[in-house]
Amino acid sequence: MPAESGTNATFYHYRLLKKLVIPKTLIHSLLTLPLIWLAAEIVLFNWTSIFFFLLAIPVAFWIQYVIARSVLVIIHSSYRKRWRFTRRLPWIGYMPDQYVAYSVYRRVQLHTSWIGLIIVAIMIPWSPISFVFSLFFWHAWSMAPRLYPLFGFKNQPKEGMIKFNEEDISYYMP
Repeated sequence: MPAESGTNATFYHYRLLKKLVIPKTLIHSLLTLPLIWLAAEIVLFNWTSIFFFLLAIPVAFWIQYVIARSVLVIIHSSYRKRWRFTRRLPWIGYMPDQYVAYSVYRRVQLHTSWIGLIIVAIMIPWSPISFVFSLFFWHAWSMAPRLYPLFGFKNQPKEGMIKFNEEDISYYMP
């Protein structure tokens, strides 16, 4: 009987290869950078920059959501249960909720980064410069922590799985 149950059952064994701890300085800088950027915009442009700064937040996250979801639809069929919008620092935005293949995460974040920057650049002639600067800031601000694992796991095998936790990112091999 034990041999029979061993052949019919499926067991998933993941081996932890690397763990990236999120530095507290990263979280503190993520909290202070918007205040510094807003002050700089008010000094460089005018006080109406506050309105554009606040308007750019949902616009930037909506652009990133549309891009990430489109990439997931194109490359991966079962993404709905694994990805969701999160509001916890430093992972604000559309992020994986469970284990996700590193190659899928990498592809989604790289496409979201460069397509988002292109959309911001396209908006330059038609939008106020304060809004474009704010949109660029919020895009870069939210993408920087998401690109952090790509640099941290650069030398790891590309077939792995990653899991985002509150204080770290774990890289596993099946």
